[in-house]
Amino acid sequence: MSLQDARTNKPDIVLNVRSVINDLVADGRLSTADADKISMKTRARHQLNWHPLELIAEEVPTDQKNPAKILDLETLTHWLCERSRQTYKRIDPLKIDATLVTRLMSAEFAKRHGLLPIEVRDDEIVIATAQPYVSGWEATIAQSQPGRVLTRVIANPADIRRYTTEFYQMAKSVSKANAQGLNASSLTNLEQMLELGHVDAMEANDAHIVNIVDWLLGYAFTQRASDIHLEPRREKSRIRFRIDGVLHLVYELPAPVMTAVTSRLKTLGRMDVAEKRRPQDGRLKTKTQNGHEIELRLSTLPTAFGEKMVLRIFDPDILLKTFEQLGLANDDFDRWNALVQNANGIVLVTGPTGSGKTTTLYSSLKQLATEDVNVCTIEDPIEMVEASFNQMQVQANIDLQFADGVRALLRQDPDIIMVGEIRDFETAEMAVQAALTGHLVISTLHTNDAPSAITRLLELGIAPYLIKATLLGVMAQRLVRILCPHCKVAVATDPDGWRSLTIPWKMNPPAHTYEPVGCLECRETGFLGREGIYELLPITDSIKPHIVSGADIGKLRKAGMREGMKTLRLSGALKVAAGRTTVAEVMRVAPFSGTE
Repeated sequence: MSLQDARTNKPDIVLNVRSVINDLVADGRLSTADADKISMKTRARHQLNWHPLELIAEEVPTDQKNPAKILDLETLTHWLCERSRQTYKRIDPLKIDATLVTRLMSAEFAKRHGLLPIEVRDDEIVIATAQPYVSGWEATIAQSQPGRVLTRVIANPADIRRYTTEFYQMAKSVSKANAQGLNASSLTNLEQMLELGHVDAMEANDAHIVNIVDWLLGYAFTQRASDIHLEPRREKSRIRFRIDGVLHLVYELPAPVMTAVTSRLKTLGRMDVAEKRRPQDGRLKTKTQNGHEIELRLSTLPTAFGEKMVLRIFDPDILLKTFEQLGLANDDFDRWNALVQNANGIVLVTGPTGSGKTTTLYSSLKQLATEDVNVCTIEDPIEMVEASFNQMQVQANIDLQFADGVRALLRQDPDIIMVGEIRDFETAEMAVQAALTGHLVISTLHTNDAPSAITRLLELGIAPYLIKATLLGVMAQRLVRILCPHCKVAVATDPDGWRSLTIPWKMNPPAHTYEPVGCLECRETGFLGREGIYELLPITDSIKPHIVSGADIGKLRKAGMREGMKTLRLSGALKVAAGRTTVAEVMRVAPFSGTE
């Protein structure tokens, strides 16, 4: 029976491969040859729980209406919606309140009927299915949810099966962990001491907690998260992911369960599980489902309702990316490469936390760390373990600070020294001494732009003549979200927006720029990934006369621009003109300076 026939007969008809293939052929989407081949293979295969659309998509047939493309699962799902005259809905797991939707129906009911609740509001329930002609379950839901309108949508069957399994397994683990009566006394950890070794060791090793942690890490990897935030609250604690610089609420856990999850992660990160009154740092390495190694840096902070934990996710493969892939190209790349090729001196990278400084430093050192060069680092903490460096970590508990580390490294016959951050006069002074004695020092500072790094060194107490003698250059950077190439659209350039971005260069605006739309690939955000914008200030002979006590940052900036320095906003404007990002995104991340 065809799908068209099913529409005019009783509704509860489950799709099968034969009927779907027949209708695809009838609609001119599938060739007869492909239909015969798929029919033979699916008869021989018998995959359990596979939807007919999945079986067809597995054979990668050509779309006869568009021979340049294939009938993948997403295309077939759209076709099914059109044919059944039902609404398509792409499932975005980050927009689903998993805690709420899993209470709507049991896991057994959801799996038996192939359903996934995706929205639960006061007046409406939205349920995704991949069976447009099965509606027997609707009466059961309507009866259990009086006063709410039931809206059904069609979604990708693989997504429905995957997220139904994940969300209900997560809900089951949370429920069972919570039912075990986990100790909640640690919620007041600012007010009372924890009894050492009492309950937490058992909690952290509990199978349900292990399942929750495993799901959490795997979910973060698949969603391209850069950070995981575990935030304790009085009753319901929150899990949030940072994706492309924006935080998304992912899940809410009962407070005792969050405490046990944090304990589990602290155990994995070799942190002191019993100590909950002081901030701690840890690290762990794990693998994604495809065997890809991922490093995580863990940080805890005591708050009013327990320990807040942030896990920063580092992908070691990012060090294999070229500078062009990171966004540093053309003249700026040539200048940066020339700076780090010097035998001695200081090169600084500036920017706020999360602006990509670590990636820039590691990528540069990775290229410099050849067999005939000794690269040593002092970091707090070690962000990524790299076999080609000699890495040392700051340890405040034994008075090993940055300055002490640099002092020790100077006795290790280094060629290149990377100092994680210059925070005080002593560290800055040791960096200067290292540069004066024939070493290349690469480090970071927290300043808004490149010229501010010079005034910051002066404020720390470094004499102007020492800065002139040792500082080679400063690069400030930010990360901007990159427009999704699958859905961005060209629009007429807004002259006012362009003018505000390119003052004082007065560049002619391009004929058109691009704006975000949102699609399946970018999770409806319009952006996919991030890239750097850079402001590179080389310390040339014309810059040095401006490095004096009480230096005027405006004069430093103008002198740098005369030497070819592109400010962050100009760097961003060039990416806007190239169709990589938007004016609003550059304005959001790039600071305003007095010359602009």
